[in-house]
Amino acid sequence: MRDTLPPNSQSSHSPTTQLPSVCPLDCPDTCSLSVSVTDDQITAVRGSRANPLTDAVICNKVVRSFAGFVHGPNRLTHPLRRSGPRGSGSYEPISWEEALDLIHAGVMRAIEAHGPQSVLPFNYAGPHGQLAGGSMDRRFFYHMGATRLNRGPLCGGVRGGAYESLFGPAPGMPPQQVVQSDLVLVWGNNVTVSNLHMAPLLKQARAKGARLVVIDPKRTKIAEHCDLHLQPVPGTDVVLAMALAAELERRDALDHAFITQWTTGSAQYLEAARGYTPDQVAEVCGIPLAQFHQLADWISAARNMSTSLGNGIERGRSGGSGLRAAMALQALTGHHGRLGAGVLAKPGLAAPKTTDRLQASHLIDPDTRVFNIVDVARKLLDRTMRIPVKAVMIYNHNPVATHPDQARLIEALSQEDIFIAGSDVAMTDSMRMCDVILPAASHFEYDDVYGAYGQNYIQRAAPVIPLVGDSLPNTEIFRRLAARFGYDDPLFQVSDAELMDQALDGDHPQLQGHRPSEIPLDRALEITAPEGAAPILCDTVVPATASGKIELFSEDYEARYGFGVPRYDPVPRSAPFVLITPSSSKRTNATFGDQPPSDGVELVEMHPEDAASRNLSDGALLELFNDQAVVTLRLKISDATRPGVLYSPKGTWRASSATGFTVNALIPADIRTDTEDGACYNETFVDLRPATN
Repeated sequence: MRDTLPPNSQSSHSPTTQLPSVCPLDCPDTCSLSVSVTDDQITAVRGSRANPLTDAVICNKVVRSFAGFVHGPNRLTHPLRRSGPRGSGSYEPISWEEALDLIHAGVMRAIEAHGPQSVLPFNYAGPHGQLAGGSMDRRFFYHMGATRLNRGPLCGGVRGGAYESLFGPAPGMPPQQVVQSDLVLVWGNNVTVSNLHMAPLLKQARAKGARLVVIDPKRTKIAEHCDLHLQPVPGTDVVLAMALAAELERRDALDHAFITQWTTGSAQYLEAARGYTPDQVAEVCGIPLAQFHQLADWISAARNMSTSLGNGIERGRSGGSGLRAAMALQALTGHHGRLGAGVLAKPGLAAPKTTDRLQASHLIDPDTRVFNIVDVARKLLDRTMRIPVKAVMIYNHNPVATHPDQARLIEALSQEDIFIAGSDVAMTDSMRMCDVILPAASHFEYDDVYGAYGQNYIQRAAPVIPLVGDSLPNTEIFRRLAARFGYDDPLFQVSDAELMDQALDGDHPQLQGHRPSEIPLDRALEITAPEGAAPILCDTVVPATASGKIELFSEDYEARYGFGVPRYDPVPRSAPFVLITPSSSKRTNATFGDQPPSDGVELVEMHPEDAASRNLSDGALLELFNDQAVVTLRLKISDATRPGVLYSPKGTWRASSATGFTVNALIPADIRTDTEDGACYNETFVDLRPATN
């Protein structure tokens, strides 16, 4: 959104200053910001042109909600001690000293009884700054010897694993190169909601004659402006992609010279692909044969094809295979090695991050157990583990609003014999489960450096307002915890400036001689291939696999999962409807779930045929249910959906539903993706009925 702002609430005696910042939210774009500050209060947030990719355009979510998030009544400003039942929100303010003492006592009870692995840091990816996202906190828990978390399976890990199984950790195509494409596939990526700055680039590409194909079960906003929209049944993307590979081979449309030079495993891959036919695409995916052949025609004719992949595909049982198969089409057809040809994924891998140094990974005891983050509720409830979890710290995360099987997680966090500490900017549903809460500073109140996962720029931000109340940055919170626990290693005493310098390779040529802690605040530094060349896979960038080639057959996946090429592994439908929970236009994941745009009952979209079959009217209050929970939602009838598929945005908080559960309570935690053991948010089967008053 450009220059659409509420008026500044300033008086003639209170001048407003404009200060640079960076958006820290879990989004691929990582926008540069210009923040209006009056009397130490944020009065407006705009986009800035410091980052040429985001170019002064930001989403409505940030414009409407960030000031209220920082300064609103739900902001945590003082340490708190629970004074009522878990989940009640009853707390009393205490001092930092008291809070640190209580956390020390609760954690030490667990350690003395069961050892340090009875302590669990329960965090994910709240702020995306390098320091706030994972620095002093990781040092603290690594030194302690606490149980470790594999966080990727909750979101992004399946997509990242699929990408690296083909290309290794080599940076993919930056989004700005899409303007050189003549065919763009936007596959499982709701661009205008989750990847906003791709939209103007697609518009530029189309103005130059490119065709745009959207592959998504829902007619998203970007699909309303495309040349071809394919609406597969959720979870069947692998069937479509493998059948396309076989069809392109039949048409002699594969690039055999590229395959020979740049890939391994093509014979095994194509043998598997031949098992998928156009008729299966029609039957399994629900895609008309004419659309399938039209797409094959366009791929065959394309000179520079690119594919933009979101996280939607990874949320099904066959998600890892679907992503691998979609990405592999680029290699089979030779669409790498030149501008406008490639996979629009992981360009942020170009950033010279030195994560092990920042997090002091040498402190990790390799014998420390590792939990899949999706398993946390089950682990907390497990009474048979040799080492039970008896102390938890929730930070950089709102698990009650984001995890599958919400009811089981709430039950797990309600156990009074587990000590729970928390830290956040706002009083979330998850903070309400804590015994002690520490007030975290918003990113507008501290220094940090920012990479991105959806673009190839590095940025730095400094505070634009003072610390609100008694809040502290994550780095200082964990410094104080380390001191209270007696951890006197110098690693726990370094400043934030030193941490920034440890977060990135300061000798990288594209930092232009700047120490990371001194990167200019008014511009973003583009990270390119050596000598300033554009990052182009199979040209200026080479695959970072063991073979040095794109691995169509993955030896690693063959060893770990029993299949080195993609396969379709359907989940039987156990109820009439499949529920899909995509990103919201009102929230970034669960952030801003307490702000006015998210007030009230959330919508669920249903195809008109389904509504008619149930005699339901637009606006009706419904109960969606399965054997896990019942959730209240309001009906929106829309032909943007497929029959049999319901859509309701993710990230709502418990107050949105009369039952106290959100759609996450309907999502199973025990169905997992075919690779990386990820959460299957889109394998959620439900029925519905009119809500009772």
